[in-house]
Amino acid sequence: MPETNAMTRLLRPRSIAIAGASPDPKTMGGAVLANLDRFGFEGAIHLISPTRDEINGRACIKTADDLPDDVDAVVLNVPRAAIRPMVESCARKNVGGIVVFASGFAEAGEEGRADQESIAAICQEAGMAMLGPNCLGYINFAGGIALTFEPAHPAPLEDRRSVAVIAQSGATASNIRSAMQGRGISVSLSAATGNEAVVDASDLVEFVIAEGAADAIGIYAEQIRDPHRFLAAAGIARSKGVPIVLLHPGRSKRGMEAAASHTGAMASDYAVMRCAVENEAVVAVDTMDELFDALALLHRYPSPPAGELGIVTNSGAIRGMCFDFAEDIALPVAQLSADTLGKLAGCLPEGMEIDNPLDVGTTGFVNGAVFGQTAEAMLADPAVGGVLLPMAGGAPPQQRSKAEAVMPVAMAASKPVAMALTGDEAPLDPEFLEDMRKSETPLFRSTERAMRAFAAAGRYAKALAAANDRTAPATGLSGWSEPGIKPEYTGKTFLRSIGIPVPEGGMASSLEEALEIAGRIGFPLVLKAQSAALSHKSDAGGVILNLRGEAELRVSWQQLMDNLKGVHLDGILVEQMSSPGLEMIVGARSHPDWGSSVLVGLGGVWTEALDATTLMPADISHDRAVERIMALRGAKLLGPFRGQPARDVAALADIVVKLGGAMRSGIGISEIDINPLMLMAEGEGAIALDALIVTS
Repeated sequence: MPETNAMTRLLRPRSIAIAGASPDPKTMGGAVLANLDRFGFEGAIHLISPTRDEINGRACIKTADDLPDDVDAVVLNVPRAAIRPMVESCARKNVGGIVVFASGFAEAGEEGRADQESIAAICQEAGMAMLGPNCLGYINFAGGIALTFEPAHPAPLEDRRSVAVIAQSGATASNIRSAMQGRGISVSLSAATGNEAVVDASDLVEFVIAEGAADAIGIYAEQIRDPHRFLAAAGIARSKGVPIVLLHPGRSKRGMEAAASHTGAMASDYAVMRCAVENEAVVAVDTMDELFDALALLHRYPSPPAGELGIVTNSGAIRGMCFDFAEDIALPVAQLSADTLGKLAGCLPEGMEIDNPLDVGTTGFVNGAVFGQTAEAMLADPAVGGVLLPMAGGAPPQQRSKAEAVMPVAMAASKPVAMALTGDEAPLDPEFLEDMRKSETPLFRSTERAMRAFAAAGRYAKALAAANDRTAPATGLSGWSEPGIKPEYTGKTFLRSIGIPVPEGGMASSLEEALEIAGRIGFPLVLKAQSAALSHKSDAGGVILNLRGEAELRVSWQQLMDNLKGVHLDGILVEQMSSPGLEMIVGARSHPDWGSSVLVGLGGVWTEALDATTLMPADISHDRAVERIMALRGAKLLGPFRGQPARDVAALADIVVKLGGAMRSGIGISEIDINPLMLMAEGEGAIALDALIVTS
């Protein structure tokens, strides 16, 4: 982590040196110099070249040791073998920060990783920022500076909203920047971080927020190097009203391998990472298109309210497809109030169907104002969190008519408003495009992409609301002095201590004790052998179910002893047999980088067959846990289903909250697994039938 002053000197330098400078703008060193000239850099420029005395009228020095002290930023456009001595020279000269283009470091193997770590150590000891190695550099449009070998041109912000782009991949940084500028969106900073040996995404987020020059941040990260700092930076961005949209590959095994081979990243637990960043209101997306679209929408509307989508179109076909696609991506379409429906009816001829999505039919072709009127009516509905207008654009006059109606509404709205004109790459009227961009009204060419962007905005709105709806860690719990796997009876004792129901029963070391417990709790019951040596009790014959009387207990006790001859037993757990219910699994885990999370899923075959699990942050509130559980794939099983009663989802959410609190209590639990958890009918609770606790 470089010092704040070092980051400022690197990204807003007053003096610059280029090692490996060239007069040819087609070379890397020449391109950097050409960029500085195009941007009109007025500070001192020092050119380092062992073979030239001057370049374009500027004198050259031979080595970095010839630099004056305190140069702010140095571009090292030199071969990999020359990087370390150049870094050492820069450290001696009190350089603020360096940009290293060269590859062949951590992404190339262990030898390269060792070299990268050595130059990073030099920088850290000297308090010097380093962007790279293996990076494209940066363009600071807000500061009027470009230290990159990519040809760059000034694009002043002109008091417009802007986005900042941070990407480990240089090509991806360029793609995101170009996509934004292609939509008429200003970019304040575009930085490619490469291997992130010193400066990483967290540093750049902190810089962007401190500068106050961006209304949203788009990030492509193959590994988040310092999760704790990143989450803290994301929290600051959230508090300042600056959305972060993150694309992080690694959902698949091959995706993780590709990330590692590209920038030397070590694969992390993607699901836990995503859970943690979303808990800080980072909008995690799955594709580059979603990154473009969500960033474009949220930069314009960075504080979207919670609510569902309103849709106005001029096509019955688009209306029908919106219904389908909204269901596909779990995007709620708002149920409009009677008052809103009345206002909409007043905008249209009698006899038209008034609903959401709303099809205005041919009315819009003769009366473009109807699009603004209906959008405004929907925005006034408390249930609506934003309005999308997907439609056929028509001829240029019709396009302009639609824009004239919608732009004033979009400009005045605090809720997101966007248009989507279908027709793929069919050209749009230039005057229409210019007006839309000047007004900063988001424009899409795909209804589906626009709806995904609204889904992202909806997730962000919910995350903002959830930031003030978190549970506290549990207190007063006792931990364990020894790390390791705890047997079931120990785990159940702990679960009982935090208020999670477990079957009635007790530990028996003899048949007589088992008979005494049975007399106390009644039949039917189950016997479970307890031993650290039995990782799979059932496979070893250590579990016998559904014993219905004393005679069966006596026979089964002896059978258990015969099955487990030679195994040291802590005892036999004698428990009540559970009533039938719906099997669930609940697990909690403490990740060394990303903190604690709780997993809930349908049990039995459903878990794997449907991938029916959801991962939640450990500080989730009860109401939010209920919402996430009801969004599970296969959640129909939780309601009345084929003669079965609705299940006690509230009791399950209560268990999630209690496990989350225990994981954050500081008593050294690294994992808790309850499998199965039997979920009873609504109002009848849930009961943990098996428990495993791992302590660290």
